[in-house]
Amino acid sequence: MDMTTLLAGGAPPVMAILRGLTPADAPAIGTALVEAGIRFIEVPLNSPDPFDSIALLQAAHGGVACIGAGTVLDVAAVDRLARSGARIMVSPNVDAAVIARAVARGLEAMPGFLTPTEAFVAIGAGARRLKIFPSAAFGPGYVRAIREVLPRDVALWAVGGTGAANLHDWLAAGCEGIGVGSALYRAGDAPALVGERARALVAAWRQAPHRDGGAA
Repeated sequence: MDMTTLLAGGAPPVMAILRGLTPADAPAIGTALVEAGIRFIEVPLNSPDPFDSIALLQAAHGGVACIGAGTVLDVAAVDRLARSGARIMVSPNVDAAVIARAVARGLEAMPGFLTPTEAFVAIGAGARRLKIFPSAAFGPGYVRAIREVLPRDVALWAVGGTGAANLHDWLAAGCEGIGVGSALYRAGDAPALVGERARALVAAWRQAPHRDGGAA
């Protein structure tokens, strides 16, 4: 499943960021998220044995969810990710070579940026979804300002300080979605707790009037 298809089908625009996830915990956490309605899952590569967790998540939920890696910093990691069958490549920075390789390998590239210069470098390398990181440091007003100069076919995702309480603010500002880390999952959290938090995020999205995220 790819992001565009899932979003068009009504999937909540929420990316679960599972930093610190272990392969032993991956199956149960993945099931808790999917059963709650989450369809986008990212395992940062600075987690223990991240590719093992990604493979387990992909095998169990790849048919209904879009699985990928975060904190992808080099081309070798992109190639390994592509071989895993995952669909999303998320990075905290803008590296044109990493983005271009991800696009060439058929991955959805979601590089992190802050400035217009970084955004246009990422777009030039082929990215069509960008994450504002850390978004809480700049706020929804910054999204509104930067959204004015970006191509309409480029979507923004807010990451950092995001959660159920402010999801609507980010969507109303022009984001397509949000990525949620510690407000959803911390290493060692029980699946039931993660599922409860995930359901709160899905409920917040369903109650938000700006469900198209403001992006073309």
